[in-house]
Amino acid sequence: MAAFRLAVAQHADAVELDAKLTRDGHIVVMHDNTVDRTTNGHGAVRKMDWPALQALRVRGQNVSETEGIPLLETVLQVIAPEVPVNIELTNYAAPWDDLPERVADLIVQLNVSHRVWVSSFNPIALLRFRGRLPQVPVGFLVNPRRLWLYALFRHRVAHSLIEPHRALVTPERIRRWHGQGKRVVVFTVNDAEEMARLFAWGVDGIFTDLPQTAQAVREAFWAESMEQARHFA
Repeated sequence: MAAFRLAVAQHADAVELDAKLTRDGHIVVMHDNTVDRTTNGHGAVRKMDWPALQALRVRGQNVSETEGIPLLETVLQVIAPEVPVNIELTNYAAPWDDLPERVADLIVQLNVSHRVWVSSFNPIALLRFRGRLPQVPVGFLVNPRRLWLYALFRHRVAHSLIEPHRALVTPERIRRWHGQGKRVVVFTVNDAEEMARLFAWGVDGIFTDLPQTAQAVREAFWAESMEQARHFA
């Protein structure tokens, strides 16, 4: 929760998080498949029950000793009123669990369908989510090593956003994706020069760990664009 609160304080346009199911069916926010790297515990998230996960403490910079693993429900209740939330369905280690349906039901329960969008590298998860809650926007995450997966499913999974790895992005591809009616949001970009290049190419957004840097680069790009427009007017 400290990271999400910091994102809001730094005026991020939105926040992105990874959702996973516990063994007893709770939806938690955790990036890794295991808790080993980021907490004082050990084990795979999907093989642990919520009470055991709840007892763990999160390690990291500027994190208090009381910081724990949050439930997706908690994050949405606290953060969605402040900024939109991109929920990545990360059931990659258990691709046939019911995470897509449970996330869809939670969104309805909390009445936040207008404040979220859902993305995944797993097209089956996206299909199942859309079957449950078609009104929520879907983003198709695309990895350079699995570009074939997007080619195979891009016409089968209705999606309004394409979220490619930065290595895949070229001006030609951006024009093509825009021509197909997709918004293009690139992950993960932390270099200011690369941010400026992507904004100049016309991307709709970027995922970054440095929202303040991205905002400064974007504002500089907008200011330069307006100056050029005045010059040629």
